[in-house]
Amino acid sequence: MTNLPIPTHYDARKVGQVWEPKYAELEVSAEKYAKQYDIKPASTDSVKIGLMGIDVQNTFCIPEFELYVGGRSGTGAIDDTRRLTEFIYRNLRKINRIFATMDTHTAQQIFHPVFFVDKNGKHPAPYTEISSNDIRTGKWMVNLAVVGRVPGVDYNWLQSYLLDYCTQLERANKFRLTVWPYHAMLGGIGHALVASFHEAIFFHSIARETDIEPETKGGNPLDESYSALRPEILFAMGQPIAQKSTRFIKALMSVDKLYIAGQAKSHCVAWTIADLLEEIKAVDPAMAKKVYLLEDCMSPVVVPGIVDHTDKTNEVFAKFAKEGMNIVRSTDPI
Repeated sequence: MTNLPIPTHYDARKVGQVWEPKYAELEVSAEKYAKQYDIKPASTDSVKIGLMGIDVQNTFCIPEFELYVGGRSGTGAIDDTRRLTEFIYRNLRKINRIFATMDTHTAQQIFHPVFFVDKNGKHPAPYTEISSNDIRTGKWMVNLAVVGRVPGVDYNWLQSYLLDYCTQLERANKFRLTVWPYHAMLGGIGHALVASFHEAIFFHSIARETDIEPETKGGNPLDESYSALRPEILFAMGQPIAQKSTRFIKALMSVDKLYIAGQAKSHCVAWTIADLLEEIKAVDPAMAKKVYLLEDCMSPVVVPGIVDHTDKTNEVFAKFAKEGMNIVRSTDPI
């Protein structure tokens, strides 16, 4: 089955821009497109092919936004989104389900500056890493102004919680608690899906007579959520503080093939894949073969002069491949 032509409304030059799709016009053109190319409803497919776009949001994919993922090239997320969008159009009749995860935050969360103060009442700068020793020695403390964000707890409990939380991250060899710039703020422009990607999945929804399956993550004020499947820590202070997204995990594992793309390769994408692999191995390790990682539709975090996660991330993805997952490109046939 050959690839479909890219619809005429698509403009690759606008991928790195913020704009509003024209839904009514897209509805008409998608219905005509489906009729012209004999595209059947997704419900009639015998092979279920899913696509998970991880955090394809303005905050990560548009240069002027808070956590733009430029990669080493500086244009990483723009190029990734363009290739991902075109992948959707070319394979419109083959892609059966589209899952879109969305990082979703408010101000007073454990990874934002306002959550912490030093002895002078100053907040940490973005990209500050906070260790268990920083909490133990009082280098960073809970900001009294955020205590009310978590009902039923007091300052001392939160301070003890931070120590337990950071200690668990270190024991599990996870990223240290990182203070990020305010990003993916609920209701903000940065929270929205990239317009070109959003336009493509809306077009898919009409042409295939199905709908996008969104998955929000990151709303817990006391936990980080790099992975779309579970927060970083599930238990702390002797009690559960979060849980896995069991429904979403089941949905991902139910398809015959699952393609994965998004941002950032080194963080939310890698953590999601790692958690998915863990779930797969608990059921049947051979299922890893049905996962396809679109390597040209994701980029690692690179902050020039500060951090470059490229090499370490490539090592992680090599391990995914060793476990049976497929490393592919968006131009490969599916």
